[in-house]
Amino acid sequence: MSLRPFHLAFPVHNLSEARHFYGEVMGCAEGRSSDQWIDFDFFGHQIVAHLDAGARSIATHNPVDGHDVPVPHFGVVLTMAQWQALAERVQAAGIQFGIAPHVRFKGQVGEQATMFFYDPSGNALEFKAFADDALLFAR
Repeated sequence: MSLRPFHLAFPVHNLSEARHFYGEVMGCAEGRSSDQWIDFDFFGHQIVAHLDAGARSIATHNPVDGHDVPVPHFGVVLTMAQWQALAERVQAAGIQFGIAPHVRFKGQVGEQATMFFYDPSGNALEFKAFADDALLFAR
């Protein structure tokens, strides 16, 4: 069974800001759009930024390996090279990290590189990478 792309629709306050952030900063190709939403190719997956000027992000956090992880959040598991390149691109764009790039669970099963940052509408994003993808669901 091959992995199929997921689809995620989420609210944004401003489509122009979303277009810049996901298109220019993140490097996601734009698909279809209207005056109310924009499709993006999010590392092979389909995400759709829907305009909701009144939407507010939820400020909930859970402790994970010494950090307060924002909930909800979404992202992609990248290769280590992709993860490093994205961290450099985000930093060069002046985006502030919610949780700076680091290695979580160091020396343990599930060791992973991770980083968190927010889009202009306050949606939390996490990107991670494993030295061995077989450890993604390791216990």
